[in-house]
Amino acid sequence: MEKAKPADDVVRRAANAAHEGVDRAADYATHAAESLSERGHQLKQKEEEWVGKVNDYVQKNPVTALGIAVAGGFLISRILSNR
Repeated sequence: MEKAKPADDVVRRAANAAHEGVDRAADYATHAAESLSERGHQLKQKEEEWVGKVNDYVQKNPVTALGIAVAGGFLISRILSNR
């Protein structure tokens, strides 16, 4: 029975080290998820701001906006047709 104790200690230390590694990985994953969530929220706010600005521009300058849309569509069409 005395020989089992050193093996138990080794197993216990290995299990503790593995558990600490899993805890660190979980903490890192949680931090990364929180950071991504915050960045996603910031991007969503920026998107809403830009959409609002575009809407305002189109309402104030409908003819110019139409011209820009037609020119953009033409350019995209030309780029994609060359493939």
